[in-house]
Amino acid sequence: MTQLQQPHDVARVLKDNKVIAVVGFHHDPMKPAHYVPEYLHRQGYTIIPVNPALAARGQSFFGHKAVATLAEISTPVDVVEIFRRSDKVRDHLADILRMQPLPKVVWLQLGIRDDATAQALTEQGIDVIQDRCMLADHRALL
Repeated sequence: MTQLQQPHDVARVLKDNKVIAVVGFHHDPMKPAHYVPEYLHRQGYTIIPVNPALAARGQSFFGHKAVATLAEISTPVDVVEIFRRSDKVRDHLADILRMQPLPKVVWLQLGIRDDATAQALTEQGIDVIQDRCMLADHRALL
């Protein structure tokens, strides 16, 4: 698979993939890690929050209980969207690769980039989008 950056590829990902696990989901509505997934939920996407602290408190958002790890998600996930600093992305590689089935796409939000992890993911057949905002791309391309 490949790293996707072309608008037509990004638009296809947004059109064809409706279940999104959000790593680094935040409970604060003023933070991008909350309002971007909230926007996507309002557009009809299924959002699964991934945040160990919120999972420990048993919190739910947009109809889904927060989970501590990606491996805990029992339903197939199309996209893993990551809201973590670039130097923390690699920490999630093993968790992503343990998912059954594997996600089709890993999306690193605007300002987040890890070329080595992206390469490792593409070698496993997972498309990667880096340094792009799902909300902005959804509004611009769909």
